[in-house]
Amino acid sequence: MTKFIFAYHGGGVPETPEEGAIQMAKWQSWLGGMGQQCHEEGAPVGLSKTVTASSVQDNGGANPLSGYSIVEAASVEEALEMAKGCPILENGAGTVEVAPIMEM
Repeated sequence: MTKFIFAYHGGGVPETPEEGAIQMAKWQSWLGGMGQQCHEEGAPVGLSKTVTASSVQDNGGANPLSGYSIVEAASVEEALEMAKGCPILENGAGTVEVAPIMEM
């Protein structure tokens, strides 16, 4: 089994506490449904800074990261199927980038 990082892009901040509770329940259900395959539920992240050889920019890059999770799957195809259930994909609100974590 290989570990994969799910890098979330987009989404948004719930406008009300009620909306936040609904979204949190969806995320908990999705992540919980993975059982032991979910190694780290992860967390949302704040706006990132982009470091280049000559500067630091406060723009978060072209497609800012909004959160992450770490899962385990037998193949990239299985990880992709798992990612398809992510709540961030609802209504085209965001995307999930899936990448294997390389063993060093």
